[in-house]
Amino acid sequence: MIRTGEQYRDGLRDGREIWIDGERVKDPTTHPALKPIVDIRARMYDMQHEDTHAPVLTYVEDNSRHSIFNRLPREQKDWQDKRDACDTVMNEIRGVVTRVGDETVGEMWSLFDGRDVLNEIDPRFGDNIANHIQAVIQNDPFHVSANTDPKGDRSKAPQDQDPDMMVHVVRETDAGIIVRGAKYETASGYADQAFLKPTVGAWTNEQLSDYAVGGIVKMGAKGVKHIARSGFAGRTSAADYPLANKFDEVDFLMVLDDVLIPWEDVFFYRHTKAAQYIRGTLHRYSAFPYVLRILYVADMMIGAAMWNAKQTGLDKMQAVREKLADLVCYREGINAHLTAAVAAAQKSPGDLLMPNQPMLYAGRVFACSNLPQMMHIARELCGGQICVTPNEAAFKAQGSGSWLEKFYTLNDNWHAEDRRKLLAFARDLLNSDYAGHRLTFIQFAQAPHFNHLAAVYNSFDFSGPLDFVKRAADLSDRVNGGGKK
Repeated sequence: MIRTGEQYRDGLRDGREIWIDGERVKDPTTHPALKPIVDIRARMYDMQHEDTHAPVLTYVEDNSRHSIFNRLPREQKDWQDKRDACDTVMNEIRGVVTRVGDETVGEMWSLFDGRDVLNEIDPRFGDNIANHIQAVIQNDPFHVSANTDPKGDRSKAPQDQDPDMMVHVVRETDAGIIVRGAKYETASGYADQAFLKPTVGAWTNEQLSDYAVGGIVKMGAKGVKHIARSGFAGRTSAADYPLANKFDEVDFLMVLDDVLIPWEDVFFYRHTKAAQYIRGTLHRYSAFPYVLRILYVADMMIGAAMWNAKQTGLDKMQAVREKLADLVCYREGINAHLTAAVAAAQKSPGDLLMPNQPMLYAGRVFACSNLPQMMHIARELCGGQICVTPNEAAFKAQGSGSWLEKFYTLNDNWHAEDRRKLLAFARDLLNSDYAGHRLTFIQFAQAPHFNHLAAVYNSFDFSGPLDFVKRAADLSDRVNGGGKK
């Protein structure tokens, strides 16, 4: 089944508890901070029903049509189909969004690979993840993640401080487990469900097992409260901040106040090995759409910088071309990692096709760690006018408009209004509060840099370089613990 945009909106009107700027939200589909991003997700659902887009965004199986984003990847074509679908969506909405479901459903595929681990404690848990993956395919929910706890004082064990600093089970019932705590999660307030998982990675003793819990939480369930950060949409004119007013993906502190997770929605509980497994494999699939989104950010930087250079004729200068080439190398570096990760894809323990892990994780490091410098280059190419240009109202006002028309019109091709629009776009992409927020989000949304590097280290096969140097340097077998030469 594929949902419509209106079905998605109706699902959000379930009485869920959402707070923004100290006020309870009556309807998330109409609130000024949430409506723009809800409309984009609804548009994505509607696109699946349109003859123009359905062949790219959907597939048919067992006489039912489903979202291409939810299809389990079993061959290289599946990953290319997902890239094509992402391209279709981004070009339709004319911007970049990250939390729209496809980049988080892959986290459950990692657990699908680990069903043997889940079955060690209870065979039901392995069945639960398989059933939920099929339910996502059948019901097409907006599925997100619930990953990062407030954590509190990290020098203390969870049980040595306020226990609610990290999500934990407070009791069991015949119906399921009752959990308390909180998670930070982008889009939780306007999503359907979240994959709840533990933050702790280095489990040291069984005393932490109450915190080793994973499962599905419905976003409108009793006891779930969504406390939003202040939104960017609606703060300023959309003409002056076109990205912030349309693409702000609102982040929430999702409070779990004695929330029931039914047994059929539990993936693991009191099982530190399963918790370790999911922390170690969490992004083996989801890193692909995440890095793919950054490719579109690179395209926006290249486009904004190139248009700015072309309008003034600076694109003919070698120094400008070199900076543009730096942006292109960044963009193509991301593209190369994504392409190679699929070309050299690997079979997973669950018989899925996962992108080549060291290539994918290295691509994530490349994309995230270089983004600040690339934004700086794009900012240099766009110039200081992105921080001094007046707003749209000044261009339209009788007293100031004529002067701005005079000084912002370059020639017959570039009139003041197009220049204003380009500079407003570049400002919101590179210089605004929204731009700073997006940069931080990309740096930390799938863990901080040191965890990105750890994923590369843990996934890379060092045996080839070690053996090559052993032979090139004529080292003895003793270095391998083999005794004689």
